Amino acid sequence: MSADAVESWYRPFREIGEIRVAHVDLTPHENREARASAWLDKEENVRLRRYRFDRPRREFALCRAALRSLLCDRLGCNNEQLAFGIAAHGKPFALVDGLLADVSVNVSHSGKHGLIALAPQGRLGVDVEERVARNDLGGISDFVFGPGEQANFEKAEGQEKHHLFFTFWTLKEALIKALGTGFSLDPSRFEIPSAMRLGARRCVFRFPQFPDVEWNLEDLGNAEFAAAIAHEMRPTLIRDES
Repeated sequence: MSADAVESWYRPFREIGEIRVAHVDLTPHENREARASAWLDKEENVRLRRYRFDRPRREFALCRAALRSLLCDRLGCNNEQLAFGIAAHGKPFALVDGLLADVSVNVSHSGKHGLIALAPQGRLGVDVEERVARNDLGGISDFVFGPGEQANFEKAEGQEKHHLFFTFWTLKEALIKALGTGFSLDPSRFEIPSAMRLGARRCVFRFPQFPDVEWNLEDLGNAEFAAAIAHEMRPTLIRDES
């Protein structure tokens, strides 16, 4: 099956150096969903049938089919050669003919939007959240934001408050997904850089709990959704000239 079969519902979204991010359109579409299911292997189709509701079934089929197509193109393999394993906290990794593929992947979806990120190496996390009205943002922020983030959030008013919440949330979620610990790491125990809280689109970040590793953190959000990506920086190699 060619990549043309799924291009109608995924498209390139952002390139950041060697990282590629694709957007997946998750709006209901019977023909797309049927074509997507043809990309799935036997185990994935069994998983697909277990979903009781249309929305999670659609999200899984369309995102997984797009991921398979993107990986086949990136790795130069056939769909039949491709499989997935699951690391701790549910993070997928790609296998080609049973061997670990030289690529990092991460997937997120919310509402009508999915994001798929691919990088040649290094831990990677991506998150997307549709900007929908909620009445409980203040209560959630008490548990997930640190003191500085909470102060920024409390100063904001109206739509700006709503915008900041989802921006902060996706930045923190992308970092947690990249780190691979899940929410065993309390998100209130680290804060996104102050420059990003004030509007910067990218920064270098270090977890206070793991200061030896640097992460490139970037805000990918737009008017429709909040989104962020975090990618582990490779250490600079110092050559001994002596």
